[in-house]
Amino acid sequence: MSSSRNGAAVDPVEHGRKVSDMFGRIAGWYDFLNHFLSLGQDVYWRYRLARAARPAPDGRVLDLAAGTLDVSVELLRQYPGISVAALDFSLPMLEQGKRKKLAGPRAESIFPVQADGRALPLPDECMDAATIAFGIRNIVPRQEAWAEFLRVLKPGGRLCVLEFGTGSRRVWKGVYNFYLDRVLPGVGKVVSGDSGAYRYLADTIRAFPDERSLALEMREAGFDRVYHVPMMSGIVFLHVAEKPL
Repeated sequence: MSSSRNGAAVDPVEHGRKVSDMFGRIAGWYDFLNHFLSLGQDVYWRYRLARAARPAPDGRVLDLAAGTLDVSVELLRQYPGISVAALDFSLPMLEQGKRKKLAGPRAESIFPVQADGRALPLPDECMDAATIAFGIRNIVPRQEAWAEFLRVLKPGGRLCVLEFGTGSRRVWKGVYNFYLDRVLPGVGKVVSGDSGAYRYLADTIRAFPDERSLALEMREAGFDRVYHVPMMSGIVFLHVAEKPL
C-alpha cells in the first residue's frame, strides 16, 4: 500500500484500475475538452514540452501517459528523425489517438503500447529523452515512476514533465481556483456526461506537490540539473531534469 498526501492508504493497483477506467470513459471527448478548457493553450504547452526534450536527431523518446498521442505527434513534428514509444495505461485513449492521428510517416515512427508507468516494458538506458504531460499525478507511488524513467534513460537524457500548478497560491485573484471547483466539473459533465473525471482532475491538482517540492522529489530520485519554468502565471509548469552522466 502507498499513502496519499492526506495520509489515507492508497492501493496502487486499485488506483491504477480506477484511473484507467475513468480515462477510458472520456477518451472520445478528451481532445476536445483539452482544447476547450485550456482555451487552446494546451497546444503551446505541448510545443514547449517537446522543445525541451532535445533528443538526438535519430534518437528514441519515451512519451509516457501518451493518451491520444498529441505529445507524440508534436515530438515527431519537431524531431522528424526520431521514434517515439507512446505508452499509456488506458488502452481506449491510445486507440482513440491511433484512429485520429497515426497516418503516413507517423504510423512508422510512433509506437503506442499499453503499459504501467511503474514497470516499463523497456530495456535499461534505451531512451534519449522522456516526456510525460499531465500524467505523473495519476501514478501511485510516483517514486516508482521516477525510478523507471531513470532506468530507461541514457546518461545525460532529459526527462520533461508538464503539470498543472497546485492551485494553492492566489493565481489571477482566485480565478484559477474557481475554475478548478466549478468550471472543470461542470463543463466535463455537460460535454462528456462524466463530471467525476474532471472533479478527480481538480482534486489531484490540489493534492499535487508544488513546483519546489516536486523538484526536490526528482533530485532525491537521482536526477540532476533539475529546473522548472512557469507558464500562465504558474497555472502550468514545465519541469526538466537530466539523468547524470
